[in-house]
This record gives sequence, structure tokens and C-alpha cells, in this order.
Amino acid sequence: MSMAMMFGLLGGLGLFLYGMQQMGDGLQKAAGHKMRRLLEVLTSNRLLGVFVGAAVTAIIQSSSATTVMVVGFVNAGLMSLHQAIGVIMGANVGTTVTAQLIAFDIGAYALVFVAIGVLPIVFSKRKRWRYMGQVLAGFGILFLGIETMKTALAPIAETPSFASITRILAENQTLGLGLGAALTALLQSSSAAIGIIQSLALEGGISVQMALPILFGTNVGTTITALLSSVGTSLNARRAAVSHLCFNLIGTIIFLPLLPWFAKVVARTSQSPVRQIANAHTLFNAANTIILLPFAGLLAVTVVRLVPGKPETNGFVLHLDRRLLQTPAIALEQVFKEVMQMGEIALEMLTIARDNLIHPDEEALERMLELEETIDGFEAGIAEYLVEISRGSLSDKQADMHRQLHHLINDIERVGDHGENIEELLAHNLANHISFSDRAMEELSEFLDYTVETFKVALRAWENDDPMQARLVEDREQYIDIREEQLRHSHIERLTENLCSPASGVVFLDIISNLERIGDHSANIAGNYLGEMVH
Repeated sequence: MSMAMMFGLLGGLGLFLYGMQQMGDGLQKAAGHKMRRLLEVLTSNRLLGVFVGAAVTAIIQSSSATTVMVVGFVNAGLMSLHQAIGVIMGANVGTTVTAQLIAFDIGAYALVFVAIGVLPIVFSKRKRWRYMGQVLAGFGILFLGIETMKTALAPIAETPSFASITRILAENQTLGLGLGAALTALLQSSSAAIGIIQSLALEGGISVQMALPILFGTNVGTTITALLSSVGTSLNARRAAVSHLCFNLIGTIIFLPLLPWFAKVVARTSQSPVRQIANAHTLFNAANTIILLPFAGLLAVTVVRLVPGKPETNGFVLHLDRRLLQTPAIALEQVFKEVMQMGEIALEMLTIARDNLIHPDEEALERMLELEETIDGFEAGIAEYLVEISRGSLSDKQADMHRQLHHLINDIERVGDHGENIEELLAHNLANHISFSDRAMEELSEFLDYTVETFKVALRAWENDDPMQARLVEDREQYIDIREEQLRHSHIERLTENLCSPASGVVFLDIISNLERIGDHSANIAGNYLGEMVH
């Protein structure tokens, strides 16, 4: 192979990979919110999971990226292993779209697509138009890469050495299988490997019969990306990656003995060898999914045995997987889940304070401090992750969500700070044996309950996507302000009448002051949901 041919092949491959990445990135940005909705509607229904996996992969143009994303979902607790298996099966079907596009042979119009796509990228001020321009430009660059590879591979197909290689491949299916797996693992893209096979087939350098074992191998090789990405993740995330390997291996084992029959079926689908390879890819993955989908439960059990162990249960753990940063819509969804977990930590902290008011317990107070430190850790980790997300290109909706999440973690962190202040006041009471009068205890308990419930309603407004609950918080916060003033006056009267000790008076007033501020931050959380910051 001459240097010119080598550079032509590598340059064409580079254009292909870059074009595919740009096309997938543009589609992802344009339809990011739809991808988020697909995740939201995902249930334990495996068939639905297959459709979701196929749709997402068709959008981002990479089954490896989808599977890596799924590993991230499982690692973050956004998806169970059973759900993941369905999505992975669908991803294998969705990735065949690229090969089908290549088979249309529209390389002569590649530069037209690039030219049309560049116009909105350069001149349009609307993000959606720029994203669609990115899709068209990427589409054109992808086909420009295919044309470049065809030109580079045309002379290779006629060389004696290449003829010898093809004879060996024709006689040894296992070698073809290994070649396809190795090529895909090297390129980190089964679509790129199949694109090369299609280019060779077009030039007559390889027959469909020889191409099929290589094609099966690409399905095995594409699992390497997910396996590598699962290193250091949770047990179920590693199982999800292994399930991808098992699924593709089983399919290959089923179809390899049937290769002569399968080749005849594929030959009847089209006269074009390029289209035949694309159809073979689609038929193989679709048939594999149809055959194995009913046995997905058995596959899950097998994977659990292959990767034994018990899932980690460490209480509140921050899961922010950087694998998802390439998909802002999903990364933001992951952040939202962690922010809600952060809110639950603050809620538990305030609930402990309520119990401790009636039944003082030093260990419970220490638990409050541990929870406050956890909240601080969540706030720092989420803020850092949001900065990472902002370095990418966000749609207007994603930018709004990004801003809202920043406000949420700030308000929840401040609730944790006020919870820590209350813990210090309760610890002071316990250490100095300070007690409240029955009336003061009744008022304080009622006010604490009402404030904690208000914070809870604010969190539920976000979790349930409920504007009614958000507006309810605004009304409750106004009552908290009024009630705090009333309690302040009534307690000062008790102090004047010597019904409470001066020491208890300071603690009482400081606790209700902190509770009033928690009410303010609850209103901020609800107002953030409604699009209007209150405090």
C-alpha cells in the first residue's frame, strides 16, 4: 500500500468518524428534551426498552455511545439491570441505520449537504437552526469520508496480496470474526468498520459471503467500549456491560453455523453488494433481538452469575457519571435526580431535629452533623459537574434547566446550614439541661412540623412536576413569616412573666429564626420551579 493510498484511507476514515460525530451531536442537541422524555417513560417493559434503545441510538448514531450511556444510567441508579438489557438490545438495532444510509450512495451530493449545513451554522442566530445545520454538514462530511475511502481502496482491491487475504478469509470464518472484532475495537465504532467493508464490497474487493463473519465480529468488537467504561463502576453497571457482550456473542454463535443460508437470504434482498451488507447488518441485529428478547430474564440471571456479588448499599451516595456529559439532556436528568436526593438528606436532617426536640439524643444530633457534611459534599460535587456540562453546547431549554439546578443546590445547601444551626442549639439545650415550658414546646413543635412539611412540599413540586404544590409553598411561606413574628412576641411575653428561663428564650428565638429562613428557601425552591425567584 502506497503512502497516498494509506493517507486516503485514514483521511476518509477520519472524515467519516467526524461527520458521524457531528451529525449525532446535532441531532442530540435538537432532540435532547425528547431523549429525556424517552428516559422518563422507560419502564420495566422490555419491549419498550428495545424501542427506546433503537430510537436513542438512531439519534446519536452510535450503539457504543448508547451502551456506555446505559452503563452510566445503571451506575447512577437511573435504570435497573433488566431495563438496561432491553435498551442494549434496541441499541444494536438502532446502529444499523448508519449502514443503511451509506448504502444509498449519495456521495456525489456530499458537498451539497456540507454547503447547505454550513449556512445556518454561520449565519443563523437560532440554536435550533444551527443544530440542524450541524446535522446536514455532518451528514455530508460522513459521505465525503466514504467517497474518500472508496477512492483509496479501489487500487487495493486489485493487488495480489489483497487477493491472498480474501482467499484466507473465505476459508477461515473464525479469522474473519476476529478481524471484525479487532477492527471495531480499534476504531471504537462498528459503523466505521462496516463502512470500510461496504467500500471494499463496492470495489469488488470482498464478497458478501466473506463480509458476513467480519460483520458478526464487529458486533462483538463494539462491546469493548462499554466494558472499558464499566471499570470502577457499580456492580450492576458492570453487569450491564457484560450483558452487552453476552447478547452479541450469543447472536454470533447462533448465526455463524447458519452463514451459508443467511448469505442466500441477504443476496435476495438487493442487487447491490453495499445494500446487501447493510441489510445483513439490520437483519442480523433485528433477528438476534427477536430471538433473545423472550429470554432477557434468563440473560440477566446468567450475567448475575458471571459477575457475582451484592449491590452496594452505602446510604446517600452521589452518582455523577462523566460518561453522560456527551449527552447534556441525560446528564441534566442525572443531576436532577441527585439534587432531589440532596433534598431528601436535608429533609431527614430536619426530621431528626423534630424528633430530638421531644426526645433529646446525642447520637441523633451527631447524625445531623454527618448529614450536613453529606449535603455540602453533594453541593460541591453537583456544582463541579454542572460546570462540566456548561462547557458543552446547550439548547435554550437545557440552559434554563442548568440555571435552575444551580439555584436548587444553593437553596438546599442553605437549608442544611440552618439545620446545622438548629442542631447546635439543640445540643446546647442537651448539654446545659435547658427545657422549655409546655406551651413553648407545643408552639415550637407545631412550627417545626409546619416548616418541615413546607420544605417537603417544595421538593415534591419538582419531583411530581406539580405547579399546584409550588403555589401552595408560596402561601405556606407567608404563614411562616406571620407565625414566626407571633411566636417571637408570645415567647417574649413568657420571658417577661418568668414562665420560661432566659437561657431557653435565646434558644427558642434562634430556632424559630432559622425555621423562618428555611421557609424562605422553600419558597425559593418553589419559585424557581415557577420561574420566579422569591428571596
